[in-house]
Amino acid sequence: MDKPEVMHIGLDDTDSKKGGCTTYLAALLIEELGKFKVKFTDYPNLVRLNPNVPWKTRGNGALCLRFRYDETFEEQIKESASNLWEENSAIEEKGTNPGMVFLKGQKIPNELAVFAKKTETGIVTLKEAMALIKKYGAEACGFNSCRGIIGALAAIGETLKDDYTYELIAYRAKPNWGSKRKVDEASIFRMDEQLQPYTFNNVDLEKHRVIITPRGPDPILFGVRGESAEVVKEAFGLIKPLESVERWVIFRSNQGTDAHLKLVETLTCLEPYSSVIAKGVVSKNPRIVPLRHVIFSINDGSAEVDCAAYEPTGDLRRIARELIVGDAVEVYGAAKKATKEKPLTINLEKINAISLAPKTFSGNPICPNCGKRLKSMGKNQCFRCEKCGGKFADLKKTKTVVPRGVKAGLYVTSTRSQRHLTKPLRRYGLEKVDASVVRSISVWHQP
Repeated sequence: MDKPEVMHIGLDDTDSKKGGCTTYLAALLIEELGKFKVKFTDYPNLVRLNPNVPWKTRGNGALCLRFRYDETFEEQIKESASNLWEENSAIEEKGTNPGMVFLKGQKIPNELAVFAKKTETGIVTLKEAMALIKKYGAEACGFNSCRGIIGALAAIGETLKDDYTYELIAYRAKPNWGSKRKVDEASIFRMDEQLQPYTFNNVDLEKHRVIITPRGPDPILFGVRGESAEVVKEAFGLIKPLESVERWVIFRSNQGTDAHLKLVETLTCLEPYSSVIAKGVVSKNPRIVPLRHVIFSINDGSAEVDCAAYEPTGDLRRIARELIVGDAVEVYGAAKKATKEKPLTINLEKINAISLAPKTFSGNPICPNCGKRLKSMGKNQCFRCEKCGGKFADLKKTKTVVPRGVKAGLYVTSTRSQRHLTKPLRRYGLEKVDASVVRSISVWHQP
């Protein structure tokens, strides 16, 4: 290349409930860009955005491709990318609002990084996105409400300099789209056991169920997540697909990093649609609501908030049931907007039991003569022993500390109910701290 330039292409919201997949569009675009001999400066970035926005797509994921190119091909690259984007966007489907953004320049402005973080933790507007696009000379395309432009710009701004993971996604041959996926499930369980803890969220051991194969009509056969490009590629080699794989790509991502969670100083700072980390003391004992959901309340002195562990959260729901008034906890989850029927509630992803209050059992005293538990003769009356007939006016009920069904520590929702961004227990201690240099392996996509 005589005059190498750097381009970033952001993509979002091209799929619908009936099919499609923005990662698949990225995979097609990677192959298309090969015609122009581009040099990718990073793996394609798969950026999961705030999972609580009401209008989100299935996984609320946006994509960004970053590469060096010969500027003589610039218009051809943009035209080819635009054509692929239009062809693979479900423009006619309700709720699909595709967006694509082009940005030139090696360095990403800090203002775009801040914008990206906001899209992961809160709510942003198209007006904010368009103002930044204009300020930094980017180009944007959109259909319908054009909301996808927000995610496309966010994917460009999120350069994954903090913790990150990888995902290898294998795609099905088109004739198989919409049919039941065919993969040797036993091979997935063997892979998970062999490569743990360096891959994660492959199987749900509680239900003995594979969770890397989606169930919808999209083109994905399976996606395996892990700590490095090498390990997800090794996992790919251990999994036995029972149908044709059209193509595969390794993505670098914020999945499994808790990037969506934001620490709030007090419970009064909770905002609807945000994902939060909040501290408090259990102020109302857990109660069971229909469908076996568990709700308890916490208070930090500024406010009282309900916390909900829903039935699919598995072990987290069991832990929530064991809490009592006085337990100090740190809760992680989505702040669900209040309604006329329900107050603002934190839908739990994790519970960190910081300290546990003593749990006591109040009972009648033991007979000092024969050791049998005494019976009360009524309020403010003495106790009587049914065995020896003794009566005791000076004895009082006893309080005994009983074992708790929970210990201090961190508890995470079941694998099957974890969001894309939720950091699983398997990843604790494996977080990355320096992403300033990311070197790609020699073969990270096919074709």
